[in-house]
Formats: sequence, structure tokens, C-alpha cells
Amino acid sequence: MSIADNIKNLKKETGDDNVKLIAVSKTKPVEVLQEAYDAGQRVFGENNVQEMVEKQEKLPKDIEWHLIGHLQTNKVKYIASFISLIHSVDSLKLLQEIDKQAAKNKRVIDCLLQIYIADEETKFGLGFDEAIELLRSEEFTALKNVRIVGLMGIATNTDNEKQLKEEFYELHTFFTGIKTSFFRKEDSFKELSMGMSADYKIAIEEGSTMIRVGSLIFGQRLIPHWKNN
Repeated sequence: MSIADNIKNLKKETGDDNVKLIAVSKTKPVEVLQEAYDAGQRVFGENNVQEMVEKQEKLPKDIEWHLIGHLQTNKVKYIASFISLIHSVDSLKLLQEIDKQAAKNKRVIDCLLQIYIADEETKFGLGFDEAIELLRSEEFTALKNVRIVGLMGIATNTDNEKQLKEEFYELHTFFTGIKTSFFRKEDSFKELSMGMSADYKIAIEEGSTMIRVGSLIFGQRLIPHWKNN
């Protein structure tokens, strides 16, 4: 099936109003992203800052760019002028740098706190206690140019549906608690980014508002030729 068909089918399945489809376009050439854009896709997720910057310069300006991969503090300045949402905030230090660069660009940048939910050592993210500590800190309260709009989590890479369900359930429960404790009066705190090509259906069942889908839209990933982020 074509990219356009894949997008249409996914949106029909997820229900446009409830779940935002983020097309994970890392390693894909600009022409392929343009094809998805022509099919109505406006939200793209990238892992690599250099790759995102190069694509952003060549593609239509109404695209919403999401940074979904691990972000180093020294790379924030390259995306601060145009980024729509950073999913992968995993430290106060990174949040402070995003705030600093957002201020330079006279913007408020939306962010998600990445929470560690997987049973794997390779994943990034804040522990539950660390996230609460960050949100309680005076340093966080002092930030004026970032806005926390939700949480993000990457589940364990497993076929065990019970485990995936439990991990997503745990994150959704934590999200509800954080909303009640810290963002009760803020309508903007509403996003729960969880679920990828292999597990998005379970994630939606467990309350995801954003799914990050690559291979089901574009086919299998190419071997990246970009420099490491």
C-alpha cells in the first residue's frame, strides 16, 4: 500500500480527534516526507537534530516538528526557533537549556517529561520519584519559557502484551496523579505520548493521546547515513 493509504488507514483506526498520529520520519528522505505531507500528514517526529534541521529547511512551514529522541543540551539551540514539541525531556538541566534557548527566540516551548517505564537498561527517562522531585523544585518553578504539556514513555521491546499493558497502565496512572498534583488548573497538560508501530493499539487502549508510528507508514527503516546526534 502507498504512504497515503497507510496514513488514511491509521487515522481511521485511531480516530482523528482522540489520538494524534506522529509520523516517525527518521532516516527517510525529504521526498518521502513530502509524499506523507501531500496525503494530509502534518506532524513528523525525528530523533536526530541535524536531520530535523535539514528537513525543516526544505519542507512546508506548516509542519509540526516533534523531537522524539534523546536530546543533548548542546543541540537545543538548533531547533529552538521552530520545534513544536520535545517529547524526551529527561533532566532538569535539559529543561533549563530549553527554557534559555526558548527565551532567546521569544517563544514558549512545549515539552513532555520522558518517564522510564521499560524493563530495559537502554532506555532514557526519569523515574517516577525523579519526575516528582523535578516538578517540586524551585528551579523548575523559575522557568518561564517552557510548558510541560504531558508525559512520554517507551515500553519494553517485547511481544508480551500483558507486560506492555501493565507498563502503559502504570504511566497513565502516573500521568493522572501528576495532573492532579501539579497541573490541575492547566488545560494544556493533556498529552500522553506512548505507543509505536508494534504496540500502539495497546497504548491507545491504555489512554495514549499521541502515537509515534514509523514503519507502518513508511515501511522498514533504511540504515541511517546521518551523524550520531
